Amino acid sequence: MAGNDRREHMRTAMSAKVKLVHEELGDFIFSTRDISDGGVFVVVDTEPFAPRVGDRVTVQVQGLPVPAPVLDMVVVRKTNDGYGLQFDQNGD
Repeated sequence: MAGNDRREHMRTAMSAKVKLVHEELGDFIFSTRDISDGGVFVVVDTEPFAPRVGDRVTVQVQGLPVPAPVLDMVVVRKTNDGYGLQFDQNGD
């Protein structure tokens, strides 16, 4: 890995609609930018969505012919255009 990129998993560009649920902030529909074995990046443009790093959320891909599983994730990174979410291995 070069430079300051500390990612453990290779990212793959993927644009999909996902439903993201935060216990305090509510339900949102966002688009993904990329996905990896470790998590997903969601693009947040103008929505009033401001979780803290460490907050837990659930994410479910939308628009599939069958309901996708609901995944437990943790907010691990914030950028100017969205949030990095990591799959929650602890899943309470």
